[in-house]
Amino acid sequence: MSDSKTDKQWQAELDPQTYRVCRLGETEAPFSGALLHNRQSGYYHCACCQSPLFYSDAKFDSGCGWPSFDRPIHKDAIRYIDDHSHGMERIEVRCQHCDAHLGHVFDDGPTDTSTRYCVNSAAMSFQNQDNKER
Repeated sequence: MSDSKTDKQWQAELDPQTYRVCRLGETEAPFSGALLHNRQSGYYHCACCQSPLFYSDAKFDSGCGWPSFDRPIHKDAIRYIDDHSHGMERIEVRCQHCDAHLGHVFDDGPTDTSTRYCVNSAAMSFQNQDNKER
């Protein structure tokens, strides 16, 4: 991880929801995220450091209420952490570059990867193939 900003710097740079999700590990309400129903072709980036995380061809509708992907853009984009919070056994996913909380990964995906990266919209920005950020 190469982004070593202080908590105060992150708080000043990010909107309140992005800060709570990415820096404090909170979760946005299901079915509320701006990127949930995005169907454009392009790249999903970390909302904190803009590192590329997922390409749109990896996105699918899982019905879980958060954007879901079956694979990261490259194997080194994501960091995996055992998460035993809330009485559950899960794998948390974080941005490898800046350590932002993204969401969790599960082994119940419908594609040949069998994985479902369940990611908060607030943890990502989207850039379509025409280089227009959303």
